[in-house]
Amino acid sequence: MRAFDWLRGIAVLVMIQTHALSLLRPELRAGSFFTALQWVDGLVAPAFIFSSGFALALTQVRAALASNAAAARAQRLRRTLRRVFEVLFVATLMNWMWFPIFREPRWIIRIDILQCIGLSLLLALPALFLLAPRPGALRWTALGLAALAFFVSPLVERVPVPLGHFVNVASGSTFPLLPWGGYVYLGAAVGAATATGGPRACARWLVGFVGLGLLLWFLTPQLSAAYPPHEFWVTNPANHARRLTQVSLIALGLLAVEQLRSGAWRAPSPLRFVIESFGTSSLAGYFLHETLLYYRIFGFSFHRVWGERCSWGLYWLLLALLIAATFALTVLVDRIYRRADQLFAGPRGGAAAVPAVLSPPQETR
Repeated sequence: MRAFDWLRGIAVLVMIQTHALSLLRPELRAGSFFTALQWVDGLVAPAFIFSSGFALALTQVRAALASNAAAARAQRLRRTLRRVFEVLFVATLMNWMWFPIFREPRWIIRIDILQCIGLSLLLALPALFLLAPRPGALRWTALGLAALAFFVSPLVERVPVPLGHFVNVASGSTFPLLPWGGYVYLGAAVGAATATGGPRACARWLVGFVGLGLLLWFLTPQLSAAYPPHEFWVTNPANHARRLTQVSLIALGLLAVEQLRSGAWRAPSPLRFVIESFGTSSLAGYFLHETLLYYRIFGFSFHRVWGERCSWGLYWLLLALLIAATFALTVLVDRIYRRADQLFAGPRGGAAAVPAVLSPPQETR
């Protein structure tokens, strides 16, 4: 389904925009426009993690329902594990780039977005693999695990390290598995439904999530009072219900475009090409834009030269340049990766076995 490729691709573009805000002068990071940007930016992580769970369940169920199920499931499991460990490798590489992981090994287990995606998928994989032949059971099990992840999160905010690195932000982690891993299971419920029921089932589940999200959002006072003091904007289920509602509405809109304008969106379009390239190569896009923005290569990085010095006008110009450079490098790495995958696959793997470049296990085709 292209809709989820588009969702990831748009999320990559918004992610580049939000990280590039560090180029702005500090006094410009205020006001209604900046607040609106922050609101949009807050949907990036849920969209990524939700899409990852969607594709993981979709591909596992499709493999389980294939005519040669045993072989298809074994191949799918190998590919999924390879991609999950690619995500974790790049996540560790980025921790090495930003932190002294050899002098202070605690930074190795700092959970940022990539670690969150990789570890959440790895933890979810056994249940999804075992239940893939029974998509109905998988859907409701995933929904129950998601509810558990979100509703327990406010209670574990003060868990000390080393476990605290994985379950709360007090340890320095930015996207701990609780609550963020819950989005994997929400996406998995939709993915399992889509694998058997197609776009209509996908739409029904997304509409259901909109309704559920609105209900929990409405119950914000009650959900806030139900827990001991906690970081509302980080762990409260009502806050994540708001994010789920908005991400589900965006996914519904993209699904509608895909289904209702099936001929129109197939026409050549530079914008669609950029979005789809980032959507199917999201890990490469993440790594490359962060490297260009912050990591000094021969003394240069965007932040080194322009960090906290830009007006809004210069910011938008540099953002366009950063997106263009990231896109060009992503396409280049994509081609290298695909070629290498073909070589390693050998004559039995063939071109059909080539995955999307350096992406979490998210492909939906």
